[in-house]
Amino acid sequence: MTTEIERKFLVTEIPGADVLGPGTRLRQGYLAEDGAVQVRVRISEGSAVLTVKAGAGLVRTEVEVGIGTDEAEALWPHTGGRRIEKVRHRVDAGSRVADVDLYEGVLEGLCTAEVEFAAESEAAAFDPPAWFGRDLTGEDGWDNASLARRGRPA
Repeated sequence: MTTEIERKFLVTEIPGADVLGPGTRLRQGYLAEDGAVQVRVRISEGSAVLTVKAGAGLVRTEVEVGIGTDEAEALWPHTGGRRIEKVRHRVDAGSRVADVDLYEGVLEGLCTAEVEFAAESEAAAFDPPAWFGRDLTGEDGWDNASLARRGRPA
């Protein structure tokens, strides 16, 4: 069992290309949800991952299994109405590396930053750069499954 300890932020001032660097285009679709358990498929150029996440907030269970792109593409049609597309950038955030996601499609203009930690104490001690904006960790409607289903919260 794998534990994910992650904080998520709403980026309101998107950094320039010099900070973002190159990105990876991702398609992410949700196959199933049952309460706080989500099953998703994520496809990027040349790779795919099936992920199960359970729980909400700062600490969740996350299990990822690599699958073939053919298998991922076979699952993709079953994610209709529960999809997001984004470009993910790996960005230096002081003592950490952040995943900065620039969303596309119906979520175009949305930008979030996520930082993972080895321990809850590290997450609590993290001092995010000012451009990270508001801490969304644990807020209803901001997890990727909710964004995929309902769009950006009002």
